[in-house]
Amino acid sequence: MSGATFSHLPVLIRDVVDLFAPVPPGIVVDATVGGGGHAEALLESCPHLRLVGLDRDPVAVAAAAERLSRFGTRVQVVHARFDRLASVMSQLDHQTASGVLFDLGVSSPQLDQADRGFSHRHEGPLDMRMDQTATEPTAATLVNEAPVDELADVLRRLGDERYAARVARAIVAARPIATTTQLAEVVRSAIPAPARRRGRHPATRSFQALRIAVNAELEVLPSALDQAIDVLVPGGRCVVLAYHSGEDRIVKSRFRRASTGGCTCPPHLPCGCGAVPSVRLLRAGATKASPAEVATNPRASSVRLRAVEKLAPPSGGDEATTT
Repeated sequence: MSGATFSHLPVLIRDVVDLFAPVPPGIVVDATVGGGGHAEALLESCPHLRLVGLDRDPVAVAAAAERLSRFGTRVQVVHARFDRLASVMSQLDHQTASGVLFDLGVSSPQLDQADRGFSHRHEGPLDMRMDQTATEPTAATLVNEAPVDELADVLRRLGDERYAARVARAIVAARPIATTTQLAEVVRSAIPAPARRRGRHPATRSFQALRIAVNAELEVLPSALDQAIDVLVPGGRCVVLAYHSGEDRIVKSRFRRASTGGCTCPPHLPCGCGAVPSVRLLRAGATKASPAEVATNPRASSVRLRAVEKLAPPSGGDEATTT
């Protein structure tokens, strides 16, 4: 797949560029580079920045490398999951970064490729791995082998599926399930008719939950966020776009922890536990897409943007210069 066919419309692109424009010269890590849309905008608008792009999807890596090739040595694209951020930076001899961007979730091109198994709309194998070269179990393993209680927990916890128990029982009764469309029909049939007539396709939440589980998306996010904050220089920024409530809760929690230093003192009293904040929150709460953007890019409807800026160490000592 080429960069042109993998490309999709980046969400909140103006906000992202504006947030990174003031950071010190150096490296910005696009930890989910995808088709390179945000990366391209950053490189065009911020000549003081270079970019390291990471993605666990080798198809996305190839597409981003093609799209960003015109920027020459300002860009390095690496096949890696974002919880390897620190080790990749070390391997590339970059000690610090001026910024880190996460655009979480699945991309439109991944959904549109039937053989990836992400979408209930296209018939394909039950895969759902973002990295098809990896050895992790596919969605077919979870769908056809997980106990009914485990399956219901995944659907409820990761998909906010109201009818998780009913759907899980229906999936187990229909085993073996081989394709995405077969699974979508099983899920649709398990949901009461009145609920099927409201909103999105009845299988949307279940497919989301299975994808998140297969790729361990919530499990690897906290470590990746902590690594991102650690690698930033003072004045550097971390920006996250989240599309799922579970992702956003993790981002909010890790950013709050970093902005308070993990302070455990009562909020109405001065800090006495010695906690030292490492970042400051750049915006109160989460930023959402405007109605105009949602109208032109439906993927933006659920986005929540959060951002922090790295603080200088309290001693006033200089940190390493970005390389």
